[in-house]
Amino acid sequence: MPVRYDAIVIGTGQAGPSLAARLAKGGRRTAVLERSRFGGTCVNTGCVPTKTLVASARAIHVARRGDEFGFTTGGDVRVDMARVKARKDAVVRQSNEGVERWMKNTPNLTVYEGHGRFTGPHTVDVTGEVLEADRIFINVGARAVVPDMPGVRDVPFLTNTGILDLDVLPDHLVVIGGSYIGLEFAQMFRRFGSRVTVVEQGPRLIAREDEDVSATLQEILEAEGVAFRLNATCIGLSRAPLGIGVGLDCTPGAPAIEGTHVLLAVGRRPNTDDLGLAAAGIATDARGHITVDEQCRTSVPGVWAIGECNGRGAFTHTSYNDFEIVAANLLDDDPRRLSDRIPCYALFTDPPVGRVGMTTREARASGRRVLVGHRPMTKVSRAREMSETHGFMRALVDADSREILGAVIFGAGGDEVVHSVLDVMYAKAPYTTISRAVHIHPTISELIPTMLQDLHPLD
Repeated sequence: MPVRYDAIVIGTGQAGPSLAARLAKGGRRTAVLERSRFGGTCVNTGCVPTKTLVASARAIHVARRGDEFGFTTGGDVRVDMARVKARKDAVVRQSNEGVERWMKNTPNLTVYEGHGRFTGPHTVDVTGEVLEADRIFINVGARAVVPDMPGVRDVPFLTNTGILDLDVLPDHLVVIGGSYIGLEFAQMFRRFGSRVTVVEQGPRLIAREDEDVSATLQEILEAEGVAFRLNATCIGLSRAPLGIGVGLDCTPGAPAIEGTHVLLAVGRRPNTDDLGLAAAGIATDARGHITVDEQCRTSVPGVWAIGECNGRGAFTHTSYNDFEIVAANLLDDDPRRLSDRIPCYALFTDPPVGRVGMTTREARASGRRVLVGHRPMTKVSRAREMSETHGFMRALVDADSREILGAVIFGAGGDEVVHSVLDVMYAKAPYTTISRAVHIHPTISELIPTMLQDLHPLD
């Protein structure tokens, strides 16, 4: 006989633990399943480890700029990758173990460590034991895509997971993929001391961003010594004298390069292919994402999909918002929807790119009358004082409603500063709410009102 619960939560990524704890606290007998490490992608192989490494890389970079700030370190900055990794591991362990303790010590919550597979619409097998519940929540996340490119099975390669285990510095790291994950690793390993080449099939980096964001970021990274090979339309891997050969079809440039290590950073795929979804009748799309409605409900009544596996957001913050939406509708009689949220994310290069709402390309395609404000970081007093003048800020405004449609803050503190725009967008307040505000001087944020006081029609 199946073991009966009121609710089952599969996976302990960002959305799962909070939902499981909320259900258990509300008096529902709840089971939570985890097949690997508690905390999911963010804690173990995503935000926590990578931003810890980014912090180490920035500290190293600033130390090398001592002459610019009026000091000397007394010699070359020497990077000890084993110590860099140990610091990262300690931060990850604290978060990982914290989630595990939370789950195992929550009253009315039972933890099963093992892989769960559906055997029916409301039954799940975990390590030979069948659990049953009227409400099941799938929170299984995603993993790196390994593309079917020539030679990929013939050479060692890294993904965003494997590269975190390196305790030695690659002599030459070749990053295949010029988007968010690839560029963060490219910059950090260049700052650690590796030679780095980024290979991208497209004509520019981070294609979803505006062209000036792509071009400016490339200039910044090239100035730090990162090499780029764009328009690489025929990528293949092979063994080579230095380690790994990466075949290209680039113009201009040689037809191949060699590296000691290769990082594949070409996308992610949902962890839904081994869940027994067909046995439950749960529908997925062509990419394997679980199909959900505005409240994260799947095609099977009583089953929800939250987090990256539902294809409605690839970020920790969207995953947590999925939890909030489900809890609000199910437990609080508060009708919330996925479409209520405004797209927002950051690229955690240095300087970072903070993005909310529409890009200029999307604004042009919307058919609206759009106004734009723009300021280079060279005009920001605080940025000059910090010698951090790379980048720019831009905001898009609906000329009729006067609401802000989107913004990008590409520069020092941009990943934090952009939230002042995001909050006004959620309030559906006119742009004058910010443009007439008095911000503190000297800060990065003080230029946002100035930028919004100088709007002109978007070309």
